[in-house]
Amino acid sequence: MLARSLKVVANATRLQLLSLLLAEPEERATVGSLTEGIGLRQPTVTHHLNLMHEAGLLEREPRGRQVWYSVNPDMRDTIVDLVQ
Repeated sequence: MLARSLKVVANATRLQLLSLLLAEPEERATVGSLTEGIGLRQPTVTHHLNLMHEAGLLEREPRGRQVWYSVNPDMRDTIVDLVQ
């Protein structure tokens, strides 16, 4: 699990996305707000978020037409260390 997680976050875009999530007041955001924050197209951001979700780094909560992403609480301290 750790090796896969490290491989997933060994990407500058994914590290930026994690940083953006942690900077949000509630440490969660929609794909749309992350797309604006990082300046990439929505399909690209969704792809990166899905990889991090599959690796257990993120949680996602569908609400209507939006999906909210947040850092997995079990991985938060590790992720904070990686993005600093």
